[in-house]
Amino acid sequence: MGLAYARGLELWTRLGSPAEFLDVPYGRLRYLLFSGELASALGLAEDLLRLSYERDDAAGLVQGHFAIGRTLMFIGRFGPARSHLEKSLSLHNEIGRPAITQMGVQTYGVQMYSAIVLACLGYPDQALSNSAASAVEARGLADPISLATSMAMRSRLLSLVGDDMALGEQADQLVSLTIEQGFRQWHAQGTIYRGWVQARNGDVAEGMSLLRSGIIAFRVSGTEAWLPHFLALHASACDLAGKAEEGLSLLDEAMQIVDRTGERWLEAELYRLRGQLLLRRGHAEAAENRYRESLRMAREQEAKLWELRAAASLARLWRDQGRRGEARDLLAPTYRWFTEGLDTRDLREARALLDELT
Repeated sequence: MGLAYARGLELWTRLGSPAEFLDVPYGRLRYLLFSGELASALGLAEDLLRLSYERDDAAGLVQGHFAIGRTLMFIGRFGPARSHLEKSLSLHNEIGRPAITQMGVQTYGVQMYSAIVLACLGYPDQALSNSAASAVEARGLADPISLATSMAMRSRLLSLVGDDMALGEQADQLVSLTIEQGFRQWHAQGTIYRGWVQARNGDVAEGMSLLRSGIIAFRVSGTEAWLPHFLALHASACDLAGKAEEGLSLLDEAMQIVDRTGERWLEAELYRLRGQLLLRRGHAEAAENRYRESLRMAREQEAKLWELRAAASLARLWRDQGRRGEARDLLAPTYRWFTEGLDTRDLREARALLDELT
């Protein structure tokens, strides 16, 4: 498929990059994105956006801003990603649905990536609102592929904000739809999220089994995108099961993928999880170093969700070492930054920790 898209892009360029066949370069771009060639994907997306501006092609601008925003999300550049995705939505609303849908662009796609970006930036309520709007539109299209895509992305968001009940329901719906339609890759994702919920709810053995089988099935598709996230969920389940060695091995693999592809949106969390597993093995100093690295990365990316988690993990370590004042001074400013989502799991746990430290 990669060769076919590459050949198609070559022919499209030779023909003068005709606007009526923009689905050819965007098909190539999607392939690059999901096969983990993020630098190439970003370069092509920027070229296509520039071409759309030169031609004053409104539909191309919607797709171009979406393509860049989505790619920047994977790279971990959340601020610019948010700007491009919001621009895509704004232009979409200006132009109107009939002109846009001729290119296969739907607002649900923009909203679901925007939801992930907003969650990482520290706006969980806005993220959930975008995700809900995306789900409504996807259901209205009566298209199983759009519905499966939306369900998988909503599951992803729910796993980030920590709503296990809603995630369990969404994962069950995704699995049912994908069995009915024969969508193997999305079925694998549903299985992974089912496994994570099972592990979170105390059935760690069954959860680990589902996570393993789901990840194995996902790999068959050859898709690289999102794999570090799935491996992180599996590693977190290993933490719950007390299997630190297996969890660290999974995180090693996830980091290798990050280094190879540049998919850095989750990198800070990978370092935090490594610290957590090292602490289980009694390596407090190594754990503190990983927490500090996670904190540094999160701040560089302006990823308040990852910053909060890293600060809370480091604060717990310092509390247990008798450094309660330092722990409080580290966590309190990060917690106070949040103005929404105060009932989400991460913020509830941070508040409880601060109360204990005070």
